[in-house]
Amino acid sequence: MKYSIATFVAWAACLIGGAVRADDVTLESVPPVVVKTVPEAGASNVDPKLTEIKVTFSKDMADGTWSWATQTQESFPKVEGKIKYLSDKRTCVLPVKLEPGKTYAIWVNHENYSNFKDADGHSSIPYLLVFKTKE
Repeated sequence: MKYSIATFVAWAACLIGGAVRADDVTLESVPPVVVKTVPEAGASNVDPKLTEIKVTFSKDMADGTWSWATQTQESFPKVEGKIKYLSDKRTCVLPVKLEPGKTYAIWVNHENYSNFKDADGHSSIPYLLVFKTKE
């Protein structure tokens, strides 16, 4: 199911302020959201040789701060290397070692961990990335 930016903006407005007037909602005032992942969320045939998980946000992000959080220890990939943002300031890269035939579930921010923040300090909306590697 695909959602429009307007849907995300409306949902984000509810989360950050409850009763936000329509004319108060701007791209600058709402928190960032995940707009793209590699691998794609819900993918069931991911190459286990993939060495980087990438998450792209709707806004420029603050460098050096993130919250890759576990759903369970078993469903979180082994991290191999340093986490970084690409030069676009919107894509965060998690270097990983994946196993074949395994389902992974990774939170990008979570109710207790909210260090993915935009350049103005707004925490991103939590996002659960789930995918499975092929055998």
